[in-house]
This record gives sequence, C-alpha cells and structure tokens, in this order.
Amino acid sequence: MASLVTKPVGRVLGVATALVLIGLGWFLLQVDPVFAGQGREVIVTVHPGDSIATIAGELRVKGVIASPLAFRIDSLLFGAPLVRDGSYELRQGSSFSSVRSVLGSGPNVVVLDALPGLTLHEMAVNLAADKGNTYAESFLRAATAIAVKSPFARGSSLEGLVGARSYVVKPDESPTQLAQAMANAFVLEAKSVGLTPSTSIQGLNAYQLVTAASIVEKEGYYAKNMPKVARVIFNRLARGGPLQMDATVLYALGQDGGTVTPSMLQTPSPYNTYLNTGLTPTPICTVSTVALSAVLHAPPGSWLYFVVIDKSGDEAFATTFAQQLKNEHLAASRGL
Repeated sequence: MASLVTKPVGRVLGVATALVLIGLGWFLLQVDPVFAGQGREVIVTVHPGDSIATIAGELRVKGVIASPLAFRIDSLLFGAPLVRDGSYELRQGSSFSSVRSVLGSGPNVVVLDALPGLTLHEMAVNLAADKGNTYAESFLRAATAIAVKSPFARGSSLEGLVGARSYVVKPDESPTQLAQAMANAFVLEAKSVGLTPSTSIQGLNAYQLVTAASIVEKEGYYAKNMPKVARVIFNRLARGGPLQMDATVLYALGQDGGTVTPSMLQTPSPYNTYLNTGLTPTPICTVSTVALSAVLHAPPGSWLYFVVIDKSGDEAFATTFAQQLKNEHLAASRGL
C-alpha cells in the first residue's frame, strides 16, 4: 500500500519541480534575453506619478522588455530603481539590469515639443531648462542660418517653418542638427497638405500663406474655427485695411495670450496689425497642418469679424460691424 501512495506523490512532486524549473527558465530569459538579440534604440517617457507597473507596461510597448510581470518580480527581488520624470533612450531587448541602470541614472535625452502655437523663442526657453543657455542661444543662431536655406523662407527667420512635432535631442546632437531636423520636418508637413514653395493663392506666395496660417493658429485656436478665420484674413487683405489681429500685437510684445489693452494697440511695431496693413513680416508661431489646410482651402464667405462666444471656444463670425457688436454683447453676457 505504501508504494501505491508514494508513486502519485512522486509524480506530483516531479510535475511541480518541472513547472518550477520551466518558470525559472522563463524568468531568467526575461531578465536577460541573450538569445533574442537587441533591437533599435527607442524613447520611453516617464510621466509624473507613473508607477513601476505603468513604466513596465510602457517598456513592453516599446519592445525594451518582453514581460512587465517579470520586470515587476525582478524589481521586488532586487529593488525598483528610483525613476525621475523625463525621457530615456533604451535599446529593445535589453536586460533588466541594463534597464534598471538607465532608469536609475535619470533622463538621458531631452524631448523638445514644437507644438502648434509655440514660437522659436519659447522653444529656446524650454531648451535652456534642459540643455543650458549656451545650447539654446546657439539653437536660435542656427535657426537663423538655416532659414536662409529653407525652400519656404523669405528672410532670415525660421519662425513658423519648423515641423509641429516632438524632437528627441540626443546628448551628442548639435543645435545646428536640431534646427535642420525641424526645418526638414516642416517641408514634409507642408507637402502632406499640398503646400509647396511655389504655391500661390489669392496673390499670396507660400511664405505669406504660412504667415497667414500662423495667425489662424493663434486666432482660431480650435480646428473648428480655423477655416472661417482664414477666410476673414483673406477678406480683410482684399479690402486693403489693417488685419487688426490681437495675436500679432502680443507676438511683438513677447506675450502669449491675455488681454490686449488700448496702449498695446498703439505699440509701434511691424507686427502691429492695427497700425500696419497687410500680413506680418514673418509667421508668429509654429503652425499645424490644420491651420495650413484652413488657409489652403478657406471656405467661401463674406465674414470680416469674429469673436469667441462660449467657453467651449466656439467663435461667431459676422459680415457687418453691427452683427459683430451683437456677437460681442452675447459673449459679454456669458462672461467672456
């Protein structure tokens, strides 16, 4: 009888041992995937408040590790790294020890966001925070030099002629390389919406169309408003009077948003479209493909005025000043 009991127990122990060995083997392969081989370098961004589980999930998505569960177990056994917010360059198929080393050393790349609506100066300020003032100042000088080579530029400013996207700035990337990458990205962005250096619409060349799009970006703000704002700009240019766009006055003053006062409207500047007719000398911000498309395909209409009328950002458009006054009264009644 004893032998009959021993055999099933032995089988169970054997199966259990095999499972443990298989599990251990799997875990070791996750810890150091020596046979899988390493892939390309990728960027993993850690946001404020991210848990180790969240970070492990992002590592899995980017192909740095194969198993978030194994990484969490490894972190429990050997200690989780103290991970600071920021972006990290890691190689796909890395060992857990390598990942812990990179994450524990702090962010090793800078990500520069060239978001629609931002100016080159604002980007340089953000760069200075991560790369230092010398790098940021060199970036602005490089942007001026590269603007001369841009197929869209009509002067020495790269304002508005950088692709709206995020740029990974590696430790060895020079300010000139960064500025060139941003200029190249704009060429592709423009091509995607049908804008070429030879494009001309209603007497405006490609650079002027980008300038108009930058004003649309700031004044329309939301995609739903931009096409009609573009038409207002075309209509005001055709009329020959000043554009009277607040965003251009704020740009001249180095401000982004806020109330434009009567004294501001009297500030002498080529960017003050209350004192000068026509477009500004350069674009006033980075433009989105939405703003570019709005200018390239502005809808027909006779609108000359617009105002934000609700907190969702909707703008009302008017053909006459009397209609505009009614819309402004409606906006005021809603606390805008």
